[in-house]
Amino acid sequence: MNFWVLLQGFGLGATMIIPIGAQNAYVLSQGIKRQHHLTTAMTCSILDTIFISLGVFGGGALLSQNELLLNAVTLGGIAFLTVYGLIALKSAFRDPAKSEQTQHVLARGRRTVILGAMAVTILNPHLYLDTVVILGSIGGQFEGQDRIAFAIGTMMASFVWFHVLSIGAAKLGPTLSKPKVKKGIDILVATMMFTIAAMLTNGLIEKYW
Repeated sequence: MNFWVLLQGFGLGATMIIPIGAQNAYVLSQGIKRQHHLTTAMTCSILDTIFISLGVFGGGALLSQNELLLNAVTLGGIAFLTVYGLIALKSAFRDPAKSEQTQHVLARGRRTVILGAMAVTILNPHLYLDTVVILGSIGGQFEGQDRIAFAIGTMMASFVWFHVLSIGAAKLGPTLSKPKVKKGIDILVATMMFTIAAMLTNGLIEKYW
């Protein structure tokens, strides 16, 4: 296996995954709460692996040409990101004492956390553009073992990043859970979700009007 091709895949995968997005916000949030955070990281990584494989091994062109599917995913993503942003915004301005009580009462089970991770991944159109179309088109230029090495490198980037982010958030949980810090994070997450939703909406409007 070509180590340099694997390293190239790792680097390109990292540049696609690390920039702040819906997945990162969700993994960070679960890490701070220490609610099945490693399960969250693993779920996001496994889903990335599936979509990277789809793109690198021939599915990228097929998906990019399916306009109906991409539009459906985009609309679902806009709705989900808007709702998630509203929840984060509500959390930011909730009374700290009530927020603490609510957190204990509404502690998420493993199944709910996994479904949330699936939602922020599958309903995120940027995922399809980054992992399936872009990484798929680059990986498709390699042949044989080199293509496999490239795919493995990009998958490794996903596993390393999400687990580092999750464990780091859990370790810094006591600090990041302080009312003022938590409020700032919630506002940042809400702003990010609304911004991505607005960008997706604007893209659809420009596409058809």
